Amino acid sequence: MDSGFYAALTGLIARMDALELLANNLANVSTTGYKAQHEFYRALAAAQANVALNPINRAANDYSVLGGATLDLRPGSIQPTANDLDIALDGSGFIVVKTKNGLRYTRNGSLHLSPEGILMSSQNDPVLSEPETPKDMQTPIQVPSGKIAIGPDGTVSVNGALVAKMRLVDFANPALLTLEGETYYVAAKGVVPRPASNPRVRQGALESSNFDPVAGTVDLMVLQRHAQLLQHALFTFHNDFNQAAAQTLPAVS
Repeated sequence: MDSGFYAALTGLIARMDALELLANNLANVSTTGYKAQHEFYRALAAAQANVALNPINRAANDYSVLGGATLDLRPGSIQPTANDLDIALDGSGFIVVKTKNGLRYTRNGSLHLSPEGILMSSQNDPVLSEPETPKDMQTPIQVPSGKIAIGPDGTVSVNGALVAKMRLVDFANPALLTLEGETYYVAAKGVVPRPASNPRVRQGALESSNFDPVAGTVDLMVLQRHAQLLQHALFTFHNDFNQAAAQTLPAVS
């Protein structure tokens, strides 16, 4: 009975965590450059590690819990905007920005200029240029007044004159990135990005979220149904079984 109770409890907790993750995906369905997150599960053994279990006991005492979330890095659709400061990355890669907490990586190409002419992200953080020397690793792009053009390789020109080249990077294992906020990503400690090998920047366009709201709505209904069934199972274990035990034990004694 305890195994069933714990299995239902851990299952319910996992479904509630998954619902929270799915709700975040649905909330960001209109967020530029957003990459969906998908849950994955791991087994939690209820028995101690030094206790030998036969296959039946092992199956009864291994519970599924949410192990975390993985990023879905499939590209979103690219929508034209006719705004010269909007860019979309057609393919892999990330824009590098400098925040108060360090370097962050984003696919959100909704850019703008600060009053000082610094190219800024949608979160008002400076967009960094490709470094010419190791001392230039965190140099923001400053744009003079004039007609701005951003080339397919990330070069920024004004009135035909080259100003800078955007720092575009990629990761050998993007799964080591963690979402921060809506569209910023943090690299795991010790993970060093590499220059994007073949960046394809499209000016005057933005990448939409890659989350499918229709499939997400279906998943939401399925998760809610699972949660309801597990809640009912917990109620049964806690009330009906305990009531039967309370009535039977005095009769046996």
